[in-house]
Order: sequence, then structure tokens, then C-alpha cells
Amino acid sequence: MTTAKIFSLQGTELKSISLPEQFDEEINQDLIKRAVLVLQQNSRQRYGAFEEAGKRPSAKLSKRRRDYRGSYGKGISRVSRKIMWKRGSQFGWEGAFSPGTKGGRKAHPPKPEKLFSAKINKKEKRKSIRSAIAATAVKDFVSVRHKVPNHIPIVVESKFESLNKTKQVKDLLLKIGLKDELERISDKRIRAGKGKTRNRKYKIKRGPLIVISDHCFLEKASRNLQGIETSLVENLNAEVLAPGAIPGRLVVWSETAITKMGKEKLFTNNQVKKEEKAK
Repeated sequence: MTTAKIFSLQGTELKSISLPEQFDEEINQDLIKRAVLVLQQNSRQRYGAFEEAGKRPSAKLSKRRRDYRGSYGKGISRVSRKIMWKRGSQFGWEGAFSPGTKGGRKAHPPKPEKLFSAKINKKEKRKSIRSAIAATAVKDFVSVRHKVPNHIPIVVESKFESLNKTKQVKDLLLKIGLKDELERISDKRIRAGKGKTRNRKYKIKRGPLIVISDHCFLEKASRNLQGIETSLVENLNAEVLAPGAIPGRLVVWSETAITKMGKEKLFTNNQVKKEEKAK
């Protein structure tokens, strides 16, 4: 059974607690990757060309002998065309409608009816979340992406969720040994390429994840800290815990979040249902 030290708001050690069974799960990187890819597929927005794009001109060309406005005997390709000018029985055509012509339709445009969604078994999804949670307690995994202190995982007393100032949150993170990590995520760079014009000009490094038990002031207090995210414990998923399908994110847990995870057996096959919680 994994244990962790609980830190006070002053950064001192209060006591040690036994972590719930979710932290003892075997780390399965393939399953984590599968769950992350499913989440990314389901978040894709469907897109496609306008249904009438390139089909709006009245373009037609007859290939029959002696047909009025036909192309028979003209020595031109059998491409649908629109008439730009006429002089008696002579016509000036311009290619239209067909793929490969100016203003014509695309041969195989992206279609909005295409579905990107994917499914994953409920037990697999829960197991992937447990596996990602277990990886957050292993220093070898967490140190790949983050600059971490010796004490992993990091659990802070319940008063942590009552902080309502960004400065208070930052000071606490410094006190529990995350100075190097805050310096790492302070780096902000301009993205190379066209992404600069597509509402993603800057590249920001992924920092610690703060996990809380319920909506509180801490959510707004930590919002202005670059690279830091906040999540409710019941809303955790494989992508939040393992960004890019790489397990081992640095997580700062509140004591109440850990207690809630163990009490309600979140992400296990014996998870307490919502109806039972309401009672």
C-alpha cells in the first residue's frame, strides 16, 4: 500500500496517510494511450465542404451530332462547360462543375457526415485512469516531464481548497518544493508556422495538475498561474493525467480529494453510483 505525507499551508509535514487502492494499480502504458486517443477522437469537430460548392453554375455540354450548343466536332475535351459568350452558332465556353476546372467542385471533398468518434469499454476506461493515477506516484515516470521534489505524491491538507488568492497558491507551491517546476513552466514561446494566425500563437509548457474534491475558491485562484490546471477528482481522465499519452504528470492532491476517491471507490469496478451518493 502506497503512503504519502500531508503538507500544511505553511509547507510543513503534518502526518502520513495510506493512499487508496487506485494508486496500487499496475501501470499499463498501452491502455493509457488507447484511452487518450479515444478522448482525442471524440473531441474532434466534424467539418466538410459546402454541399453546393462548385456545383452552382449551369454547366452542361452536349456530345451529340448536330445538337445545338454541342461540342461534337469541335476538337475539345468532353468536360462540362458554361457559356461565356455566343455569336450565332458559335459559343465561347469555360470549364465548370467538373473537378479540375476553374471554380469546379472537388473530386473527394471532406464530408461533414463523417464520424470521428470512437468507443472504449467502461472497465478499460476505468483501468486506464487508475493506471494513470498510479503513475503520478512513481518518481521515475513524473521526472520525465517535470522537475519534482523527493516527496511524490504531493498531498496538501484540506484547507488548501479554501485559498482564494493567486499569490497564496503560488507561495504554497514554493513551500512544498516546486520552485524549479514553476520556473520551468514560466517559459512561453511563440509557435513556429501558421498556427500563430490560428488562435494558438504561444506554446506553453504543461505544469502541475491540482486535484480538488468540489468546486471552491481555489479554481479561480490558480487560474492565472501559467501551465497549471485544476480538476475535480471525479472528472479525472486519462488525457488530463497523462497528456500526450505519456504517463507521469505532477499532481498536487488535496486531502479531501484523496479521501473522496477512497470512500466512493472512484474509477473502480465497485464505484459508488450517483443514486447512492444522493441518499
